[in-house]
Amino acid sequence: MEQRSETLIRPEGHVDTEDTDAGALNQPKLGFVGWLRWIWRQLTSMRTALFLLLLLAVAAVPGSLVPQHSSDPNGVVQWQQNHPTLYPILDKLQVFDTYTSVWFSAIYLLLFVSLVGCVVPRIKHHLEALRAKPPRTPARLQRMAGFRVRVLKGIASDGSAADAATARQAAVTSAQKLLKASGYRTVVLETAKDASVSAERGYLRETGNIVFHAALVGILLAVGVGGGFGYTGQRVVVDGQSFVNTLVNYDSFNPGRFLNTGTMSPYSLKVTGLDVKYDTTNKNALGAPLDYTAYVEATENGKTTERTIKVNEPLGIGGTDVYLLGNGYAPEITVRDPSGKAVFHDIVPFPEQSANMMSQGVVKVPDGLKQQLGMIGLFYPTAEKLSSGAYTSSFPDVRKPMLDLSVYQGNLGLDKGVPVSVYALDIDKLKEIAGPGAPTKGLQLTPGQTVSLPNGLGTLTFDGVKRFVSLDIHHDPTEGWVLLFAVLVLGGLLTSLFVPRRRLWMKAITLEDGSLRLEYAGLARGEDPRLDDAVASLADRHIAQLTGRSTVRASRQPT
Repeated sequence: MEQRSETLIRPEGHVDTEDTDAGALNQPKLGFVGWLRWIWRQLTSMRTALFLLLLLAVAAVPGSLVPQHSSDPNGVVQWQQNHPTLYPILDKLQVFDTYTSVWFSAIYLLLFVSLVGCVVPRIKHHLEALRAKPPRTPARLQRMAGFRVRVLKGIASDGSAADAATARQAAVTSAQKLLKASGYRTVVLETAKDASVSAERGYLRETGNIVFHAALVGILLAVGVGGGFGYTGQRVVVDGQSFVNTLVNYDSFNPGRFLNTGTMSPYSLKVTGLDVKYDTTNKNALGAPLDYTAYVEATENGKTTERTIKVNEPLGIGGTDVYLLGNGYAPEITVRDPSGKAVFHDIVPFPEQSANMMSQGVVKVPDGLKQQLGMIGLFYPTAEKLSSGAYTSSFPDVRKPMLDLSVYQGNLGLDKGVPVSVYALDIDKLKEIAGPGAPTKGLQLTPGQTVSLPNGLGTLTFDGVKRFVSLDIHHDPTEGWVLLFAVLVLGGLLTSLFVPRRRLWMKAITLEDGSLRLEYAGLARGEDPRLDDAVASLADRHIAQLTGRSTVRASRQPT
């Protein structure tokens, strides 16, 4: 048996591995520009964008676990006191400024660049696809989904080529009208033996996808701009007092990097009342708050109106949203020197310390007496003495109010020019002259009562108690844009999920006996469970139209 040798044909320049040294084949080096292109492709891939979006959500978690300087500065101070060892570490990591930290901003900017790099090329390709014609009809429709065949006899009257072409054209025109009425873009294709119509729709799906990603970019941009030109601030306002929207009137203020405080809208709010409702019927929830309503007089542009602020129902004024964060009690205290001259008179807010509104506050008397006085007080709205001799509050509303003060004497440290919290008193360098650590008991007063201060320093009067509200003022110039982009995100997502992308074809072929063979098929991009139904519906409606025409023509045929 004759053996035949075959020579393998290889491309020019082919080198067999066994004929070369191990190091003969080297991969081409990317170079600096090549590496930049590779990094850009990785950054602008959809996989990277999704990963950065997830990473941004994870990076935002610390902002909900610990208080932030921007929204709760008092909470940060309290957290520092409760965790003195851990606080410096987290503070260096910028955990208490999560949303303006270097690491959060880096993720934010990378996500922005990644989304822009994803969206812009897709917009270009999508516009090109919209201008392009539907694809040509496949040669073998039987390989497509939902394939169906209908044969109509008696279409051609005389069997001539011209009459067959006319019949095919009529069938294609009819199918084209049906497809256009259903929202398809169509193109008619003809050859010597057949004619077909190619139809396509569902580009709105890709449009929705692009709108979704573009709106995400819009949200990132709007949030960034809003953070730069917006501001947040907090203010405690006692019932009967006013707040003016200027920088000096805030207890704490966090401006954006680009904010010009001179452009803040001038308006004022006067608190005229606070209505608090507590549960008095349910024994298992006695004293639980049911509703908070703050009544204010809002003055803007010389016009004053009566307004209300409720929890989760902010007051919109001057381009800001004013939220009701909390409330509490503010004892009204007067201190007089030995001659009876008032050296201190103020309404001092006491932040709450328990569910039943037991509150703690600090009173500082810097002038008018021989030495400066500092007091740490506890206010009980409904005072009740325990078996241990200590007091507590048994109900959050004012039923049996009592003020208990511990008095300290010495230098309060107010003359050093260093800001000191009004809610804190450093007692390390002070001498306690009334309270648990002093020979004199603490001062316990009810509204209207006056007691003498230790060491003949004078007298102290508990004039009464008022309510205060804690307001959070928030200004974001882009909140309308954020809402718009959020709606576009939702609309684009729903469109990309529920609008099917499909193609349908109808081909008309004239048979030798003059009959017309009609083929129908479709193709979906992605999952489309209704594709077969769409092909069947096209075939049924098309045949229904052609059958009427074929009956008329058949009646014209000679007997």
